[in-house]
Amino acid sequence: MKKIPVSELLAPEAASLKLKLIYGRKLLDKKFINNHRIQKPGLGLAGYTEHIHEGRVQILGNTEISYLKTLPFTEKYKSITKLCQKNISCFVVTKNLHIPKIVIQACKENYVPIFRTELVSSAAISEISSYLEEKLAPMTNLHGVLVDVHGVGVLIMGRSGIGKSECALELVKRGHRLVADDVVIVKRKQGYLVGNSDDILRNHIEVRGLGILNIKEMYGIGSIRLRKKVEMVVKLLDWDKEDNYDRTGLNKNTVDILGVELPLLNIPVSPGRNIAIIIEAAARNHLLKLMGFDAAHEFSERLNRIIKRNEEKVIKNVMFKKGIE
Repeated sequence: MKKIPVSELLAPEAASLKLKLIYGRKLLDKKFINNHRIQKPGLGLAGYTEHIHEGRVQILGNTEISYLKTLPFTEKYKSITKLCQKNISCFVVTKNLHIPKIVIQACKENYVPIFRTELVSSAAISEISSYLEEKLAPMTNLHGVLVDVHGVGVLIMGRSGIGKSECALELVKRGHRLVADDVVIVKRKQGYLVGNSDDILRNHIEVRGLGILNIKEMYGIGSIRLRKKVEMVVKLLDWDKEDNYDRTGLNKNTVDILGVELPLLNIPVSPGRNIAIIIEAAARNHLLKLMGFDAAHEFSERLNRIIKRNEEKVIKNVMFKKGIE
């Protein structure tokens, strides 16, 4: 399971969380968060800690702090101590609420960092969860090109030098948008994949013979995207006349990336084939399938109906001839 140190909550990109460390600076790189889901202790403060999960951020909002204030001094200490012993990552107190000293003391004794934020509980949960989801998402780097074609995120893959970047350049020229070239960073989020470029290569594309091109400067801001959901994979292959390529579209090939199955199209490359137009058509066809229309399936059914009618005619003719005899 992927995990990140609690110190990531104070990273520059986490400024929107508006967190202020109250205690635990030396613990920030020793305590870890392993889930983007946030918990509010609720019954945990009353002693029922069975469903308090380790490695999660615990939110103490107005309800929790108000409840703690009603407890006697010793009960308040026991309540927080029992939570800390569930190996939680940290506490976050919302709305800049005053934190009882005994709560801070219990955190010190059990080595649990505690933060405070001016955000209300609902906003804090939303912001922290979103930030952690991005940080904890399973990730991989793929060699290829990611292009937004008619709103479909198409990941173009294939051996080095087969023409992936040239194809992407033609697609950009035709009005589509480049997301990443050469190295595509892919993350899994809630059952789907999102791809983007790294900071160094962003907006750039390499074309053999020309070198590095800045797509944003050449074709304008509308020619690039920072990130895009990956919805299909096109693999460019060297043409092999001995190979039997799919000519009907009935074969449903898929590829597994980070546990997500994506449609896979194997496109042979040969002189004279306009791969950009083929990918553009593939993206349109993918959209039609999402709307419930499968051209290959519809054609196959129509062909089967014709064959069935012809077979019925042949049978009737045979029976008719036998009747005459």
